[in-house]
Parts: sequence; C-alpha cells; structure tokens
Amino acid sequence: MMRFLDVLTKGFPAWVVLASILSLIHPPLFVWFSGNFIPVGLGMIMLGMGLTLSLEDFKRVARFPGRVALGVILQYGIMPLLGWCIAALFGLPTSLAVGIILVASCPGGTASNVIAYLASADVPLSVTMTSITTVLAVIATPFFTALLAGSRVDVPVRGLLLTTALVILIPVSAGVILNKFFHRFSARLLPAMPLISVMFITLIVASVIGAGRTEILAAGWRLIAAVFTLHAAGFLFGYIGAYCISRDIVTARTISIEVGMQNSGLGVVLARSNFSDPTTAIPSAISSLFHSVIASTLAGVWRRSVGCA
Repeated sequence: MMRFLDVLTKGFPAWVVLASILSLIHPPLFVWFSGNFIPVGLGMIMLGMGLTLSLEDFKRVARFPGRVALGVILQYGIMPLLGWCIAALFGLPTSLAVGIILVASCPGGTASNVIAYLASADVPLSVTMTSITTVLAVIATPFFTALLAGSRVDVPVRGLLLTTALVILIPVSAGVILNKFFHRFSARLLPAMPLISVMFITLIVASVIGAGRTEILAAGWRLIAAVFTLHAAGFLFGYIGAYCISRDIVTARTISIEVGMQNSGLGVVLARSNFSDPTTAIPSAISSLFHSVIASTLAGVWRRSVGCA
C-alpha cells in the first residue's frame, strides 16, 4: 500500500497536466471545486506540511544558517523582482500582471521537498527552507505584492496579511502540535498526507483553469510564456546564485528547486480572497503546472548525475 501511495504521489506533474487539459476542454469537471473548498484544500495541504515538522526542524537553522539564509534571500530577492519584470516584458493586462507578481512573491512550494528527495538533493535543507520561507510569507508576500503591484492596482495589504496568516500559521501550527503531542495519531495520518496534498493541489489548479478558460485562451501565448519564463528563470538564477556563493553542487540544486517552485495554491487563495477580478488567480494556477513539470524534469536529470560537476 505504501508503495502504491508513493507511486501516485510521484505522478503529481502528470495529474496536474491531465486535470488542466480536461478542465480546459470541459470546465464543469472541476469548477465545482470553488468557494470555501479552495482555502479548505490549501489548509489541508499546509496541515500535511505541519505534520512533517517538529521543533527540531526549526533548530536546523542553527546548524547551517548560511545556506538557509542564502536560500531565503534568493527566494525573496529573485522571484518577486522576476515577476515584475516578466509581467512588464510580456505586456500582460493588469489582472494577470498582478497575479504573476503575487505568485512570484509566495514562498517555496510544498512539493519542493518531494522533488528535492527525487533529485538526490539536500532534503533537510529543503524542508528547513520551505518552513522558513512559509513562516516569513505572512509578512513577505503582502509586502512584495504591494511594493511591486501597487502602481497597477490597489493592493489590500491588510487582507493579504490576514489571509496569509490564516491559511499558513493555523494549519501548520496545528500539524506541528499534533506531531509533538499526538505523535502516534499523526504517524497514522502522515503516509496519506502527500497524496492528499497532491489531490487538493490538482483540484485547485484545475478549478481555477476551468473558471478562467476564456481569459486563458484570450491571453494565449503571452500568459503561457510569461509563467514558464518566471519559473525557468527562477530555477536558473537560484542555481547560479547558490553555486557562485556556496560552491557546492548539492546545495545549489536544492536552493534552485526551492527558488523555482512557488506555493501556487497560496497564490490562488490570496488572489481569490483579496482581488475582485477572478483572473488574478489564473497565473497561480498555471504556475503549479509549469513549476511541477520543470522540477520533475530536473529531478530526473540530477538524480542520474549525482556527484557530477
């Protein structure tokens, strides 16, 4: 059973691609997953992340503070600025430009730890970076979104702060508490949580894509190219920046994965909850598709070249 669950979980990119295509062809298959279902789904994903964490994970920062700090600086130093530049470069309309800046300002994706494992990268560093950037997102995501998108649209900073806190701090804290004080119960839940996270991410992405089908088709190649470029550049600059400073291939690969993969589900929830134009959530939905495909491809290449320069 464990092996079966693992196979289904590793098929994450395929499920996202398949569901996205089906949603574009026939939106009613997935648009029912909307309203309160989306924040609840993200809450389950974040709860699953919390179940994998303990206080020891946060203490790891003290063991390699330089690598964690480097990763966090690259995450929030590269991606938000890339989002702003790419939105301008491709001439995206306001709602889509704000959406791409928003998802670029989100923390590392929850699937990055799985990708780090598949790529034979530094999993403890990946887990620590995801944890730290997620906690910092309560302040960082609203700040960078307001800073870079404020000239285009009125950014509800207070609403972004509140929503980010609710969908991150509460479920992640609940997971950590369950893991600490009800370890036997959390241990029973844990094997199924990665697949549950994959299921909810897939439903969230497909729902938003189906709901925004008309706008996606109208935006055409510009939107697709912009989101792909955002993540491709994130992986590339994350790797270059990390390697130039650390001179360590495994560290560079790990940080590249963390920088290139965003918490797209969080982007969807923030966009849906705080912006009146529903198309603002579309870049986040497409983001999940592209960063998963790019990351899975890199994981396969890097896993076969472990130890190579």
